[in-house]
Amino acid sequence: MQLSWPSPARLALVLALLWVVYVMLWTPGPFSLRALGLYPKKLGSQVVGWAATRALPRGWRTPLLGRFAGHYGINLAEAEFPLEEYASLQALFTRRLKPGLRPQEAVIPGFVNSPVDGRIIASGRIEAGLAIQAKGLPYRITELLKHDPEAARFEGGHFLTLYLSPKDYHRIHVPLEGRVEAVSRVEGELWPVNDASTGHVPRLYERNRRAGWTALGTGACEGLEVAAILVGATHVGGVVIDARWLEGRALPKDGGWKVNHLPCAPGDDLGTFEFGSTVVLLVGGPRAANWVAVRTSGDVKMGQRLGAYR
Repeated sequence: MQLSWPSPARLALVLALLWVVYVMLWTPGPFSLRALGLYPKKLGSQVVGWAATRALPRGWRTPLLGRFAGHYGINLAEAEFPLEEYASLQALFTRRLKPGLRPQEAVIPGFVNSPVDGRIIASGRIEAGLAIQAKGLPYRITELLKHDPEAARFEGGHFLTLYLSPKDYHRIHVPLEGRVEAVSRVEGELWPVNDASTGHVPRLYERNRRAGWTALGTGACEGLEVAAILVGATHVGGVVIDARWLEGRALPKDGGWKVNHLPCAPGDDLGTFEFGSTVVLLVGGPRAANWVAVRTSGDVKMGQRLGAYR
């Protein structure tokens, strides 16, 4: 009996269908999240990023960007410039605020202030090297801080996860008084970081593309060490550490380095999301056991206190 092999086109179709079935069954969560497993998230993010940087004719800016801002509830009254001064969608998303709108709370021992406008969606103590992203799903601190060989030093410290929605101010600021110790970047996937994903996609923050920034506390913050992890997401591939901390170099696609203890102050520019995403804040150091979070959930503005020494 002579066997007949399927044509290359039929074989490709069968393999594609098997891949679709595998992805739909393997991806946890609601149907919309499983369907997203089929979406080319990196390519889609590149296309959206390209479109967001295209300069708009001046006459189009107010109607187009205004409609976009209205849809997401962006508070344009806080923006540094009038709407027509923002040449692209990305320029609007990375806008600065009018001076004085986000004052830093008063300095007290061990203060750590919010680096962003956003919503605290998870917080707790780091135990057995794990933090919780949502609904009991853990992720590993050593993997989150992939290029830090001493990441285990945050054991017993605290984590706070701050989610930025499209309506929020998208710049990230220094949360403490200190000296910058290290910067890094980790190439990864680009899953969404919304409630559906954080509640269903295992180890989401250690899988997604991200950038890291670490500082040792000085002055009132002596005895603390803080790491800020800027987690990318679908259509938010652009996760940027401010050039001030890079010492004239460009971060590699996957890697990092120690910084020459550059001084930093609360409110200094730390980085930027080119759309919206999540910041994971780790609080460790010799005095981490004496540090207490005063905000563990709900909305927060940049500069408001997250915690301090008890």
